Amino acid sequence: MTSQHRAVAAPRAVFLDIDGTYAHRTVVPDAHVAAVRAARAAGNPVLLCTGRPRAMVPERIMAAGFDGFIGGAGAYVEVGGQVLADVRFPAEVAARAVEVLAAHDVAFILEAPDALYGPLDVARRLAERFAKRFPDLPAQGPRDILDPLRMAADLSGASFGKITCFDSAVPIPALAEEIGPEVAALPSSIPGMGDSAGEIHLVGLHKAVGMRMAAAHLGVPMDRVVAVGDGLNDVEMLAAAGTGVAVAGADPQLLAVADRIAPGPDSGGLAVLFAELGLGQR
Repeated sequence: MTSQHRAVAAPRAVFLDIDGTYAHRTVVPDAHVAAVRAARAAGNPVLLCTGRPRAMVPERIMAAGFDGFIGGAGAYVEVGGQVLADVRFPAEVAARAVEVLAAHDVAFILEAPDALYGPLDVARRLAERFAKRFPDLPAQGPRDILDPLRMAADLSGASFGKITCFDSAVPIPALAEEIGPEVAALPSSIPGMGDSAGEIHLVGLHKAVGMRMAAAHLGVPMDRVVAVGDGLNDVEMLAAAGTGVAVAGADPQLLAVADRIAPGPDSGGLAVLFAELGLGQR
């Protein structure tokens, strides 16, 4: 068979977690940028699928160019500039959540695609917490979070799709239970933050929901989907993908649903994975 008659492989859609997968401590390896660009040039769509809202993703992470973005762990879905979903907490649940968090003096961020909201002292508390956990960070704290942050004394009317707690005397699952049956909790995706940190999200909403919606919009069947992640909020995503890839050293629950393992971003793991899967080949 000549090259002119060789069958062209159907595209594969690739969904990448950011922290601990595409980026290492918010720094994207050059090899990952090159791998993403080569995969897209070969006709394989590449999308970010993250727990971060779009407001918390700086342009240096987006610089490689992507075909879509799933944020808020499935709450927000955008493909080719078209917003397919933007799910927010129902108003009553949102108000109840803010009331519970304030009553327990929790340092929290309310995450929307276009902005982050928090109580008046959250920037200080967040900077102090990160300084203890990550002494090499700038003294003023993590800019990816603080730059889009809007602080206010009254957050009762805020519209958001997910909550991240950074400092709580009450375990995050207990906070979720107090808020009500509409929400559930996950451990923090930031390593070493412990039981005082975590995420609160709407029940039934996770990365796989957004991934399926984006794949359907692209016309890519799930058996042609590759999903890569390293955290507990990636379990559903890897389980739903045709090829689920866990980063080496990930939680055992994630490793249990993965089809294969890839090296971490500190060693250019995605470049290795993309080469093994032939994603950059035309």
